[in-house]
Amino acid sequence: MMRPLLFAAAAVLALPAVAHAQDGPAAGSWSFAVGAGTDNRSKGASKSDGDAYVFGEAQWDSADGFFYAGPSFQTIRSSSGSELEAAVDAGIRPEIAGFDVDLNAKYKWQVDAIDGYDADSWEFTGRISRSIGPAKARLTVQYSPDSTGSSKAWTWVEGRVGWDFTHKLSGTAAIGRREQETSVDYTAWNAGMTYAVTRDVDFDLRYYDTDANVPGPQYASALVGEVTFSF
Repeated sequence: MMRPLLFAAAAVLALPAVAHAQDGPAAGSWSFAVGAGTDNRSKGASKSDGDAYVFGEAQWDSADGFFYAGPSFQTIRSSSGSELEAAVDAGIRPEIAGFDVDLNAKYKWQVDAIDGYDADSWEFTGRISRSIGPAKARLTVQYSPDSTGSSKAWTWVEGRVGWDFTHKLSGTAAIGRREQETSVDYTAWNAGMTYAVTRDVDFDLRYYDTDANVPGPQYASALVGEVTFSF
């Protein structure tokens, strides 16, 4: 595990040096976000066992917006004993035939996991989206060759549609399917509204549910509120 961690750390530390080594607008820029929510939902399932969580990220974007990379963290509740997941990712955002494309690779690890627990994983994501006036749509495909713990390879496919009601208020609804080699397969869906309180503060209220017949809060339905501060 140490070699990927060192590689990921080196990549993150190198980004500011790359930016400062360039002059003028070619240097790109950094952006940051922190926030909190009543439940940490990913692919429809809870990563915090239904409890509240906090998160943060830093992202460097090239001047033309084509390349981006950066570290992030989020609090979790894992069977590994970890309560913090760290990650570093990088991606490109080309435009193809009028569609916005986002191709991303992310390395994640659970901090302070118990000895012997498979606490790290790679996750690869492809997204294609299109907006026409206030309407927008997005298709996401994600794949991991080996997830954390006893879980192995999985695939997630999600379709999402949205509508901008005003310049501050938008709504989205999504449905996705997750297939996992050594864990439960399930379909998940969500619908909610996002309100821009200010230019830098967003509030999202969203309902989540799945068809997984598993006891406990991980796959249970939930109404989740989340606030994000960007700077």
